[in-house]
Amino acid sequence: MSNRSTDILFQLIRSLEKAEKRHFKLYINRNSSNENLKIVQLFDALDKAKEYDEKLILRKVTDIQKAQLSNLKAHLYKQILASLRLLKSADSLDLQLNEQFDYAHILYKKGLFLQSLKILEKVKALANANQKYSFLPQIINLEKRIEALHITRSMEDRAESLSMEAIEVSKHIDMVARLSNLSLLLYSWYIKNGHARNEQDEDKLKEFLKTQLPDDAWEQTGFYERMYLYQSYAWYAFIRRDFLMYYRYSQKWINLFHENPLMKRVETGHYIKGLHNLLNAHFDIRNYKKFQETLLELEAFSKTDRVQENENFRIHSFIYISQAKMNQHFMTGSFEQSMSLVKEIEDRLKDYEMFIDNHRVLVLNYKIATLYFGNNDFEKSIDYLHKIIHQSTDLRYDLQCYARLLHLLAHFELGNHDLIEHLAKSVYRYMAKMKNTTALEREMFKFLRQAMNLSRYQLKEEMVSFLERIKVLEKNRFENRSFAYLDVVSWIESKIQNRKMSEIVQEKYKKGLQKKQLTPISGL
Repeated sequence: MSNRSTDILFQLIRSLEKAEKRHFKLYINRNSSNENLKIVQLFDALDKAKEYDEKLILRKVTDIQKAQLSNLKAHLYKQILASLRLLKSADSLDLQLNEQFDYAHILYKKGLFLQSLKILEKVKALANANQKYSFLPQIINLEKRIEALHITRSMEDRAESLSMEAIEVSKHIDMVARLSNLSLLLYSWYIKNGHARNEQDEDKLKEFLKTQLPDDAWEQTGFYERMYLYQSYAWYAFIRRDFLMYYRYSQKWINLFHENPLMKRVETGHYIKGLHNLLNAHFDIRNYKKFQETLLELEAFSKTDRVQENENFRIHSFIYISQAKMNQHFMTGSFEQSMSLVKEIEDRLKDYEMFIDNHRVLVLNYKIATLYFGNNDFEKSIDYLHKIIHQSTDLRYDLQCYARLLHLLAHFELGNHDLIEHLAKSVYRYMAKMKNTTALEREMFKFLRQAMNLSRYQLKEEMVSFLERIKVLEKNRFENRSFAYLDVVSWIESKIQNRKMSEIVQEKYKKGLQKKQLTPISGL
């Protein structure tokens, strides 16, 4: 984002909490060399600064010469990381494993081989218990080095045991790597392109999955293998807009954590992400009751010490809960009530500005713009759409396209007919360039062009005709992706009936709720 400082040291200091700053001061004061005193002064100056300004810092810290600044910044950066490593080691299994391995390596270098092996045994047991198999190769390699160079044991099968263990770990890591690569590549496809636009996109996706999926993937029983497999199929289904399949694999993803509760702490990020995807799946299939249950589960988990003590987990929880609550307003049509939520999100976004990536900001801005549109605040909706339209990015071409479409509708609502013809041509060219036009978009362009020259009576007739044409498209899986971004049907129904869009959506929600109570989707 434009307001973010590019200075990595300043970003790191800005990210520190009070306890982390206090710990750094205690850590650095243990060694009171002249250089360390200077970096404390530099730390204080950067901590108080609202933005990075090198000239201002040099004026405030007179003991530091300009020629010294670069080296002092590098030294300060390393010392902060060293302080954080000490502070956070108790909360991070990865840091604990690395720390214990470092101790074992130091003992090996000292010639204390039996002590080194004893620690390696404990580290290996801890890694196995928490399914942290990626740590095992370096542990086994050090064990083999000790056994090969030094006579430490009388067990005849020790060499064979280590060799077999190394082969098994290598196979396991290879499978996890292949499945995690598949999951990441599918997610990356969605981040860049959005949903599959046509049969050609879907055919490419099917072929990609077929060629990349390991033959024995479904025979795997390990936690990580199954997690990445379920993730891959969740992304695959979501891209294809097969929402029932998306729901099933998102649920399998979460069930895996319920079956292995210890892994909620080991892989907290994946658990939070899984709940986010399950919420999206419930939203897509309008599974109202389960949506609320899953949202409560995510909110409860977000309040645990594990999440609250980790900035990354706190931010992700905030983003996913915010998106879920906005989706809840979309489902229920409570656009007016959503305004207090929007204000809260806007305030928190300012606090987290430095830490949230452009893709998530893009999604939040689009959802906020849509809520304002539903609440008939079209000018505010346009303000948020401009943040998307004028952003230079290669992310989510689909959102870029639909932001422009919603922008068109907002100007139509404001009666800016003189702008619509020009904007419509511009948007159509943009979407054609991105190969993103569908029958719904073409119908929308046709309607907007005609609407500008019609009388009130003729306009209502054209709206009725437009509604009939687009309702047919809802049944087409490649066409109905458009309805996930723009609830055009509810919007045009509100125009025909001369009612608020929120009233139309609320009626559909109540009817859907009754229907779900009769045939709950969770039983599918």
